[in-house]
Amino acid sequence: MKEVQEGKAQANDGGIEKVKIPQVAVAVFVTKGDSSVLLGQRLSPVGNHTFAIPGGRLEYGESFKECAVREVKEETGLDIDSVEILTVINAPVPIHFVTLIARAVLVDHQQQPVNMEPDKCSGWSWYQLNNLPRPLFKPLDDLMKTGFNPFVSYQSTIHDLK
Repeated sequence: MKEVQEGKAQANDGGIEKVKIPQVAVAVFVTKGDSSVLLGQRLSPVGNHTFAIPGGRLEYGESFKECAVREVKEETGLDIDSVEILTVINAPVPIHFVTLIARAVLVDHQQQPVNMEPDKCSGWSWYQLNNLPRPLFKPLDDLMKTGFNPFVSYQSTIHDLK
């Protein structure tokens, strides 16, 4: 997997030049009750051993909701519903991602998370929002430091025009 997405653009001299393209992702606060969220500890070169919410890259032709549902299922085995986009993060370093932050609930409240990608995550657990494990993945930590609360509904002006 390439760390930086590259595209091609027409150069002024008529040649082709490579340009870096930001990547788009969806990350999901899977909620349980009125104060618990699902977090997993990352096992990847970026953010290794930090805690993060499930999520990943938007695939070509996929809606934001489809991406959220797919990523949560691929990573945790959980089925989610009521996906709502809450905010957007533009994090240009270390890899430029534009990430839509969503909230969702479990289809069946009896479901338990399963670590579907043990090479990428050490496991999934529920945490109280006021007692999150440390360290958090930097973009998530930065978001939480703003006072962001995934249990509060935000007015979103983002439209998924699929």
